[in-house]
Amino acid sequence: MKNQFSFLSSILLIATMLFGCAEKQNVLTQQESQDGWQLLFDGQSLNGWKNYNAPGVSGWSVDDGCLVASGTGADMNGYIITGKQYDNFELIWDWKIAAEGNSGVMYHVIESEKFKTPYLTGPEYQLLDDVGFPQKVENWQITGADYAMHIADSTVKKLNPVGEWNTSRIIFDNGHVEHWLNGAKIVDFEAWTPEWFALKNSGKWNMAPEYGLSETGHISLQDHGSKAWFRNMKIKELPKKEKQAVSLFNGVDLSGWIAYGTEKWYVEDSLLVCESGPDKEYGYLGTEKYFKDFDLSVDFKQISNGNSGIFFRSTVDGTKVSGWQVEVAPKGNDSGGIYESYGRGWLNQIPDEKENILLPGEWNTMRIKVIGSDVTTWLNGQEMTHLNDSLIGSANGRIALQIHSGGGIKVQWKNLIIQPL
Repeated sequence: MKNQFSFLSSILLIATMLFGCAEKQNVLTQQESQDGWQLLFDGQSLNGWKNYNAPGVSGWSVDDGCLVASGTGADMNGYIITGKQYDNFELIWDWKIAAEGNSGVMYHVIESEKFKTPYLTGPEYQLLDDVGFPQKVENWQITGADYAMHIADSTVKKLNPVGEWNTSRIIFDNGHVEHWLNGAKIVDFEAWTPEWFALKNSGKWNMAPEYGLSETGHISLQDHGSKAWFRNMKIKELPKKEKQAVSLFNGVDLSGWIAYGTEKWYVEDSLLVCESGPDKEYGYLGTEKYFKDFDLSVDFKQISNGNSGIFFRSTVDGTKVSGWQVEVAPKGNDSGGIYESYGRGWLNQIPDEKENILLPGEWNTMRIKVIGSDVTTWLNGQEMTHLNDSLIGSANGRIALQIHSGGGIKVQWKNLIIQPL
């Protein structure tokens, strides 16, 4: 009897150990830790998360080892984001959703008062009750889709029923993107190609000009009015690949650029020309793509007036620009200095003895190097500005050429060469 009791106790202990290990959630194995994986959710607290554009966390809770959306969110609220930003990564998580539910996971989200919701900047891995959702949905709205962009491959997709756990994965590797669901790859595309921009500009995101452009940003979870549960959220950062220098201007047309306002931007004799139009207002020519860290060299000639500039890490809405400008202006007006288009104004004006470096009516070369919070400018090979600014460091955006208001301006540009860093 004693031996039988001992045997049963041993069996019970082994079973407890086995099932206990199987039930353990929100932990990393030793190998995962060695491989660089990190937990985004510790299973016990909301540490590492915050509301989008607001302090603290509301509408989300921790219940039985799960990060839970309360179901009180809507299109314009109910989002939480990671405190940390990520560039290239592999993200894995388990999730389940309530009947008729709708949720999503976004990445490269920019937190800014300029954007009311994360999805205006961050691509989304859609989560949905595909079977029971009460409204008609398009194929780009169902689970696993790159929302409003790339549909999931239905031939390999396997979605577990509502109330059961699913495992999803996003890989973002230097512009190559994959979505996985329950072990199957269901989406595969390259970001920022001509095909990607054509797709972006032909659908829902045509009215969201900053969507999907950032190469870095927060991870965001969505409460879209239904309960959703998340666990085992873990991320591994991937290395950044070295990029080749590229020309921003092809000498033929304005491919890769977007004009803002009514002023004139055109190509003449293989030169990019900006010229005041009849409205004599501000005008901008911005890159389609974002550039965060870079080394840019630009040649310019001021034909008349020359009040212009080169914006970086900037966004443009109509003719309202938010960002930082390297001044290009008539002699005596701080060419090479740094101006903030909102709030603080001049961050760095050049000393008077450097005003003679600008060559009016001749070709000049402006070089701008931006890494993190550090900005350096050179004009014709001589350093004009060097500053370190935390607001610049936290920003992201386009490069844009400016026409100042007032009329009478004409500037030629060539050799716009950028080295992404």
